[in-house]
Amino acid sequence: MAWGRRRAVVRPGEPSGSVSASPRPAQPPPPCGGMPRAAAAAAAYVLGVDVGSLTLRCHVYDKTAAVRGASSKKVETLHPHLGWVELDPEVLWTQVTDVIKEAVQAAGLQMNQIAGLGISTQRGTFITWNKKTGKPFHNFISWQDQRAAELVNSWNRSLILKAIHVISTMIYFLTWSDRYLAASSLTFTTQHVSLRLSWVLQNISEVQEAANENNCCFGTIDTWLLYKLTKGSVYATDYSNASSTGVFEPFQMCWSSVLSKLFSIPMSIYPPVEDTNHSFGSVDAEIFGVPIPIMALVADQQAAMFGECCFHAGDVKLTMGTGIFWDVNTGNHLHTPRAGLYPLVGWKIGKEVVFLAEGNASDAGSPIKWANELDLFTSVDETSRMARSVVDSEGVCFVPSFSGLQVLVPCPSRWYLRASVISEHLKTLMNVSSKKTCEVPVNDPYACASFMGLKPSTTRNHLIRAILESIAFSADGGVSNNSFIMQMTSDLLNKKIDKPINTDTSCLGAAFLAGLALGFWTDKEQLKKLRRTEIVFEPERDSGEYKLAMDNWIKAVQRSLNWYRQTSY
Repeated sequence: MAWGRRRAVVRPGEPSGSVSASPRPAQPPPPCGGMPRAAAAAAAYVLGVDVGSLTLRCHVYDKTAAVRGASSKKVETLHPHLGWVELDPEVLWTQVTDVIKEAVQAAGLQMNQIAGLGISTQRGTFITWNKKTGKPFHNFISWQDQRAAELVNSWNRSLILKAIHVISTMIYFLTWSDRYLAASSLTFTTQHVSLRLSWVLQNISEVQEAANENNCCFGTIDTWLLYKLTKGSVYATDYSNASSTGVFEPFQMCWSSVLSKLFSIPMSIYPPVEDTNHSFGSVDAEIFGVPIPIMALVADQQAAMFGECCFHAGDVKLTMGTGIFWDVNTGNHLHTPRAGLYPLVGWKIGKEVVFLAEGNASDAGSPIKWANELDLFTSVDETSRMARSVVDSEGVCFVPSFSGLQVLVPCPSRWYLRASVISEHLKTLMNVSSKKTCEVPVNDPYACASFMGLKPSTTRNHLIRAILESIAFSADGGVSNNSFIMQMTSDLLNKKIDKPINTDTSCLGAAFLAGLALGFWTDKEQLKKLRRTEIVFEPERDSGEYKLAMDNWIKAVQRSLNWYRQTSY
């Protein structure tokens, strides 16, 4: 079985701003007025905007899904305290408008030739603002932020959560409802918006006062950008972004009143939830000179899934960006959390609702970026050569936990293919052997990044190989532009890996969703025909050859846990 879709959003060493263009296409006639579906034929291009954790980019696509113009900028993060990660909303707003203008200009087009745009954004990064003035109460709080770590640990150890587990288990055996099965294993992480938002309400009095007066808006990046682009006239999010917050009830497809009450979050602050591709209004004409329809809002991993054309149950996508995300399309079946995988809404288009099962690890691109900044290598292309120049890492292990550690770790007493981390249900979907295995979900915000097993003979090549191996071991995958990790992943899974030509698939997915809503593309079958393969990696080594390296890495992970104490934050 050819194991499917690959992407990466990491480009270590990428300049803070870059613009590129393909040969200028013939100029189509300008479209008329408001640009509904019929006008998409006249305006022959669609924009895809992706606000990632490292890079913000905009691509201009034609009807063949070719990139006609592009622009990108480095996302600037702030670290006001140890463990805190923030984004300045005004800086982000300026960057978003700049990359859109630059991409259209690079394509040699005018704004009135753009049929519409779709926006993909990093998930779980949120802000609150004054409903009357539109002024933010604080910076964006990133999904990588650890300020709520103690609150998360307190809730996970609480008697209330234990009671929820017991009661939900009892109700499940009476009703056999998956909703209660999910609640019986409920846990919280710092990546969830829920407890970081609770922290904001507890610690920023201005936000709590505004919420009490029904004068507070909450939103992830998609909601805030929509609000800004429409100059405050539209306030909404989509199902994919809402489901990624940890305060959304996927079984009922609405904000969770139960969790909101537990965390003392007023229901009034949540935005309305709309379909993923939906007419969200238009960009105010003063911003770009013409109104541009905003036709899709989508979370970045779900956008990548759509951009890779993973439309069918069992399709798999693995992303290596700042974090590592494994997503499996479960169709209209909502996967009950097991083996470290959690359910999400992939997208909702009219009556069609597609669910995903996702697992994640916290760091992939960050260690590579860090190694680059330390001058361990000069370009990403060089890392594959460096890793292959040595037989192995010489016992050196790297634990990639710059933002804590979220990963599934196999028990050291048994070796197995990392594909077995997937739950029994997903193994069936992927046609992977269902041999019983032992795995331990690790969620430790206090874990440290570390090198272990260093020796006088250790060279830069050994360090680079250890970093790349850690990425493969922690999530069965690799940055799609790194051939060493891609090949190692193929070996570990004993599967073919199909790498597409276009690896910026969050941009593409947002554009695909917007284009379908506009009638720019007709259906998913047409989109599948537009996908092009660059290279297919096939297994070359037996997975058992990695047993010693994997066992050593597991020991290194265990020794890195709980390194930073609560008082550090």
